Amino acid sequence: MIVNRLTKSAHFILINISLPVAQLAEIYIREIVKVHGIPSSIVSDRDPRFTSRFWKSLQEALGSKLRLSSAYHPQIDGQLERTIQSLEDLLRVCVLEQGGTWDSHLPLIEFAYNNSYHSSIGMAPFEALYGRRCKTLLCWFESGESVVL
Repeated sequence: MIVNRLTKSAHFILINISLPVAQLAEIYIREIVKVHGIPSSIVSDRDPRFTSRFWKSLQEALGSKLRLSSAYHPQIDGQLERTIQSLEDLLRVCVLEQGGTWDSHLPLIEFAYNNSYHSSIGMAPFEALYGRRCKTLLCWFESGESVVL
């Protein structure tokens, strides 16, 4: 899960937990850098893959500042925890309502998450990122309510 701190937009990327750091770097470049460019800073958890010399060197070479989240930093942990909770809720609903495997729903869940109204920014992450509302059949109002058109 990668979340933009400013726009709250998120990417939910399916990876194998046993992937080596070099492959994670390729996925990062293919999924994030390609779309958004190189971030000025990254806040990462303390997973050994993200504290490795390779990952630190990659971020340094790209010009990104790598910061590690502290175990007791509620601002960072709280924002990420809310995103994780939203992802879990959306996955649960999709699997219960539509059936199938959770990973098959991930692309549309990411779409739904990024096009949902977030009270902390007063708009959907898509709108914060691109400066316009996403063309969709859902209409989000400032109250957070949605209506299907």
